[in-house]
Amino acid sequence: MRGVPQRTLHVVDTTLFYSPTSGGVRRYLNAKHAWLARHTRWEHTIVVPGRRNRFERGGVSTLAGFTVPGTFNYRLPLNLRRWKRVLERLEPTLIEAGDAFHPGWCAAAVARRRGIPVVAFYHSNVPQILGRRFRSIEPPVKRYLRSLYARFDVVLAPSRVMCTYLDTLGVHHAVYQPLGVDAEVFHPGRRTRALRERLHLPPETRLLVYAGRFAEEKNLPVLMQAFAQLGKPYHLLLIGGHRRARPTRNVTMVPYRRDSVELASWVASADALVHAGTKETFGLVVLEAMACGLPVVAARAGAFPELVDESVGALAEPDSASSMAAEIAALYERDLAAVGAAGRARVLRHFTWDRALRQQIDTYAALMGARQPVIEEHEEYGLSSPSS
Repeated sequence: MRGVPQRTLHVVDTTLFYSPTSGGVRRYLNAKHAWLARHTRWEHTIVVPGRRNRFERGGVSTLAGFTVPGTFNYRLPLNLRRWKRVLERLEPTLIEAGDAFHPGWCAAAVARRRGIPVVAFYHSNVPQILGRRFRSIEPPVKRYLRSLYARFDVVLAPSRVMCTYLDTLGVHHAVYQPLGVDAEVFHPGRRTRALRERLHLPPETRLLVYAGRFAEEKNLPVLMQAFAQLGKPYHLLLIGGHRRARPTRNVTMVPYRRDSVELASWVASADALVHAGTKETFGLVVLEAMACGLPVVAARAGAFPELVDESVGALAEPDSASSMAAEIAALYERDLAAVGAAGRARVLRHFTWDRALRQQIDTYAALMGARQPVIEEHEEYGLSSPSS
């Protein structure tokens, strides 16, 4: 960058969506942190909620907050002044806000005072999620988002359908920025027959998996109804939260796997992944399953049609248990290994973290006016990576 030594560049990510358990946003930020350390001289700090206040430049800084009931162990700090003070103290060159709540407002305010670029990442489709529960709230939430994002230089959206959606809200500066997958962690080699034994299932069981939050917008009742219709030998493994539910006889629920390698092993050991959500902005777990060599059956809604087609799985009608059941049954008439291999090939071509983050770094460099390459291959700069 002209006139500024590259070592002074400091990217700060801040969001409420960073669960100590796991989650897609956490995996994105951890992957980004490690990638920036390997390929650039840029410093990177993550500012998120935690059990206590901790300032760690170049690592994970946390602000104390209470646990939000019924969530994926998410915490909510309420002291906006403290959030702004932490962002100011870090002396960022660029700030990215990963949600549309008070971290976004704090990021925009600090960036404006410092005269630096500020980026938003539209990880969650807030109007549609809230509108599903409270229909009257969707119009004011859309106006709220338009007002907030007017303060940002760029809004990154992980799918083309979300770029189009934001444009309809009046957010015309959205940029397509897909996420990625660690294809070494999520790998077919993680598959093991021991999972069926652990779940006390016969070897001939047709085992399918869902992994993620047990939130209302994930449409888990549709999956459970589909498996109730399918019956034996089909079995659904739900890997997620502890939300109370009434599973059928062929549904097993387990807590989320904190370790990515363990999660990859559980996912890879199923026959296919299923997902009935209709509000997904991207669907990272779908790509992680594909990287494991699994076919995918998902709802034909949200961002899923951008990731899934007949070559890598199937799309069921939204909110239809019977359609989901029919597509699952039809999947077993195909060569599962060949379909899964096609899915992994698609991930390796289009959705690795390296590919995604190179695209993102180009966006950053343009915002900061870079005049020279910022990516330096095969070098390590000793920045600490946050714990996974």
